[in-house]
Amino acid sequence: MEAVLYILITLGTYVTMEGVTWLTHKYIMHGLGWYFHEDHHQPGYPHVFEKNDFFFVVFAVPCILLCYFGTWNGLNWMFFVGLGVLFYGISYFLVHDVLIHRRFKWFDKTNNWYFRGLRKAHKIHHKHLDKEHGECFGMLFVPLKYFREAKLSTS
Repeated sequence: MEAVLYILITLGTYVTMEGVTWLTHKYIMHGLGWYFHEDHHQPGYPHVFEKNDFFFVVFAVPCILLCYFGTWNGLNWMFFVGLGVLFYGISYFLVHDVLIHRRFKWFDKTNNWYFRGLRKAHKIHHKHLDKEHGECFGMLFVPLKYFREAKLSTS
């Protein structure tokens, strides 16, 4: 029974992270944290690293601390919250940096309708070069119209 609870905590954290990411992206990255996020919206940014990568550290620190403190005296709920954040971070890296922005050329040939929908929504997000008037702040769950358009374009 305890194993089921820990799986639910991990999955619940993973799903919750999409909301945390959306809120962080809209109100922090496009707000007070624009200094770090701005270079991410500049076309053709020539560097391997962006100031925007600072946000990976922002999310990694609590994840590491949760995993660390979650192993004191055996595993506890904090470890599984940290694990959910870790799994979301891995998903974010693979989807955002590898599939969408192609910072790494690992999956260049994928033509899946879901990934094309994510790419299209993210492209709409990046049409705005400043911090105002943004849209599509999510990463895994974006407005359905982008998935419909992507699916129709393969039919």
